[in-house]
Amino acid sequence: MAESAVFFLLDKLALPLLQEEVKLLSGVKKELAYIRAEFERMAAFLRVADSMEESDPEIRVWVKQVRDIAHHTEDILDVFMLQYLMHGPHHERIRYFGFGFLGNAFRSLKKMKVRRQLASEIQSLKCRVRDVADGHQRYRLKLNISEEGSTSSSTATATAYKWYDLRGDALLITEAELVGVDKPKQELIGLLVVDDQADHRSELKVVSVVGMGGLGKTTIVKKVYDDAAVKKHFQSHVWLTFSESFQTEELLRDAIQQLFGEIKQPAPQGVETMDVNKLKHVINGFLEQRRYVVVFDDVWSIHAWKAVKYAFPNNNLRSRIVLTTRLGDIASKSCAETDGEVYHLNPLSSEQSCRKAFRGNSSSCPPHLEEISRSILKRCDGLPLAIVAIGGILATKNQSRIEEWDMLYRSLGMELQGNDNLQSMKNILSLSYNDLPWYLKICFLYLSIFPEDHEIECMRLIRLWMAEGFVQGGEGGKTIEEVAEGYINELVNRSLIQVAEMTVDGRAKTCRIHDLLREITTSKSREQNVAAIASERNTRWPEKVRRLSIHTTFGNIKQSKQFSRLRSMLMFGVAADPLSKLSLPMLFSGDLRLLKVLDLRDASLETVPVPDEVFKMFHLKYLSLRGTKVKMLPSSIGDLVNLQTLDLKRTFVTVLPAEILNLRGLRHLLVYKYGTLMEQYQQFHCANGFEALKGIGGLSSLQKLCHVNASHGIASELGKLTQLRRLGILKLRTEDGKALCSSIEKLSNLRSLDVRTTEDDEILDIQLLHSPPRFLRSLYLHGRLEELPSWISSLHNLVAVYLIWSKLRDVPLQYLRGLPNLTEVVLNRAYDGEDLCFEAGGFRRLKRLYLARLEGLRWVRVEEGAMPHLEILSIRDCELVEEVPSGIQHLTKLQSLWLINVHDELLKKLNRNRGGADYWKIVHVPNVRIGVFQNGCFIEQNL
Repeated sequence: MAESAVFFLLDKLALPLLQEEVKLLSGVKKELAYIRAEFERMAAFLRVADSMEESDPEIRVWVKQVRDIAHHTEDILDVFMLQYLMHGPHHERIRYFGFGFLGNAFRSLKKMKVRRQLASEIQSLKCRVRDVADGHQRYRLKLNISEEGSTSSSTATATAYKWYDLRGDALLITEAELVGVDKPKQELIGLLVVDDQADHRSELKVVSVVGMGGLGKTTIVKKVYDDAAVKKHFQSHVWLTFSESFQTEELLRDAIQQLFGEIKQPAPQGVETMDVNKLKHVINGFLEQRRYVVVFDDVWSIHAWKAVKYAFPNNNLRSRIVLTTRLGDIASKSCAETDGEVYHLNPLSSEQSCRKAFRGNSSSCPPHLEEISRSILKRCDGLPLAIVAIGGILATKNQSRIEEWDMLYRSLGMELQGNDNLQSMKNILSLSYNDLPWYLKICFLYLSIFPEDHEIECMRLIRLWMAEGFVQGGEGGKTIEEVAEGYINELVNRSLIQVAEMTVDGRAKTCRIHDLLREITTSKSREQNVAAIASERNTRWPEKVRRLSIHTTFGNIKQSKQFSRLRSMLMFGVAADPLSKLSLPMLFSGDLRLLKVLDLRDASLETVPVPDEVFKMFHLKYLSLRGTKVKMLPSSIGDLVNLQTLDLKRTFVTVLPAEILNLRGLRHLLVYKYGTLMEQYQQFHCANGFEALKGIGGLSSLQKLCHVNASHGIASELGKLTQLRRLGILKLRTEDGKALCSSIEKLSNLRSLDVRTTEDDEILDIQLLHSPPRFLRSLYLHGRLEELPSWISSLHNLVAVYLIWSKLRDVPLQYLRGLPNLTEVVLNRAYDGEDLCFEAGGFRRLKRLYLARLEGLRWVRVEEGAMPHLEILSIRDCELVEEVPSGIQHLTKLQSLWLINVHDELLKKLNRNRGGADYWKIVHVPNVRIGVFQNGCFIEQNL
């Protein structure tokens, strides 16, 4: 973790402005060069030291010293940058009696003072860096580490994994001790033991069992491996346990010993001295004519899989390799080579959790403790390892004292640190964290800022990481946002975070972190001064807070010198505790000049305006006032020249000051407000944006612009924003269509386009878009279309199409049916005709189809072979439709059918109790919902 602080600092030391300024200061250039060189040397050593600080108190102290001095150095440089730029000639608000030459002279004196102050602090800093560097050399010798940061001994690995063999206890658990194992055990056996008559495929197949640490992968696979049916089905059986430090030769020798031992024969002579290739040859020859099952337990890398896989032949005897891993990409890649199966192991249910915690009998929990025990077990979130550990602690608690149980619930984080019963669980859960590269460790610990059970918006997290400086852009031509999205995918792949909701195009939209992993994250975050949490239960903060996350209340916030180096301030749930006239000014009364992130989302700002101090935060990169009642921003917003994200979604801001055009680094400008879901469904005017600014095309870094009103010639100017990924336009007039098309053709990076006309009868004229952005994934068209644009059929990356108030006279399906990646289609008042026919072979990947307010529609037909993967079909407010879609029985993947506000005749035909003639057509659909919406409430009707 200290490694990240050092790398961020090294980037800052390379800034051109800083390099130019230090040239003017005698000696400072040399001192900074010395400091930079020392940090570069320490950075390599930190790669090893970071992983050892858990077990070596001396190294932990040294790593903390490196982290602290890196932060202090960064603070000095940022204060210098702030003071220097505040006294630069570009600062428009500096005026000295109207005499320009006096102002220039005053600024020169100020800048000289700032430079001298920097020189003094750099001299002092050099002494501290030298002391820390001496420790670096001392520990390098102690651990026998080379200049490249590698170790010539196994000290680091042995220390990190001295408790690793505790995982082997999972192999010794008896069947009677297990809860919730029956279903996954039988499903896995079904994947291994295949009837020769039922499946004619004889190739080797890999079955990968994937899930987070502590989920019981090893335990369940061992029960499968030992099952009598599995033993009988396969002639040879091998179990190989991996670790991050595995030796290929040792694993292969172990496999040979197991294979020959199983048939009670000695291993071939010379096995102990054979190289890898000869060992593989022995195994391959032994298994060539034998049906075998091999378990690769706890595989941590693709390298591990590739190192041994060729020892096991594809002998066309239905052999199986079972692989357990925490890493999703290993599971998928290993299976892809053999057309295998990825098996995602799920957490235990609430009832299973109780049975496991109370030794198989949930009724053994006293009634008066049921509620608190369930609250404690909820924190385990179905994780068997945690449930067993915490169940053991509950067994020691006095059942007559509910306060002891409540204390465990409230102080679980502290228990993880001090309770021996939980230590091994913490170590196993921490393995995945310890395996992270340095740049992902800080990103993962940053998740501690979010409250418990908080569903984290991935795009919000990406923007926060960017503002904090955690993301290095420009790799392989990727944007910073794309690199950060890769970080999220990697954390998901490593089972450290879980995807809660997906976007239409299959990307993570929201995510969450397991409660116990969050406790570990919060603990490490506190230790390493990543973030401080201000909540009703927590008032302990480090000496110098760098990031402050305020949960629910301001009751424990006290302004102090602790905030003088604050970099981030975020608020969660403070709407329930309105910002009073006292609390907000108090919060901003200190020195917050170095703030980079300010997130006031949903704060009650109606009685208190945004403090002026906010607009003096030169280093600010992220400002969110989302969900507040702010109505306007001052012109001083233009002074925040480093701002990357300005989030005014769900505020009352509709006009931005012209000074916003000074923010040339702005990447995300979000100024819009939607109505309620019902308003969005029923009303044409359900979105508000902001008035366009002449010259907005100068904000060339913009990635997201939503939603701008099409005025002041904005349609023509949008073509200058060539980096845009998402664009939302409101109040477009028919005569602006040609200019808009010309601009969109220049936006080659566009992924999402949302265009809405001024009124529902205004024609949306976008036919002249000859070369649409080829990466476009989402298209939202709100307004009358004379015909569906033919260019839509060329959008092969298109995933979602929303046609709203289009009022098309011709069937709109011809240009959509062949799109290879189309997953979702919404037609809301989009078509005035009587018939919709989904022809055979069309819509090959469509999963969701919503038909709403198609007032002339009478028949929907589905030909066999159309929409083979459709999962959701919704028909709403199509009151002339008197029967379910003809051919609906062909939609074998259909999971949900919604029929809302439909014709009574249709309901009669589906009523099985009254002999409905069409009920058989939908009997294969698991979830059928039929009813009406009244006063915003859904009233369901039984078939």
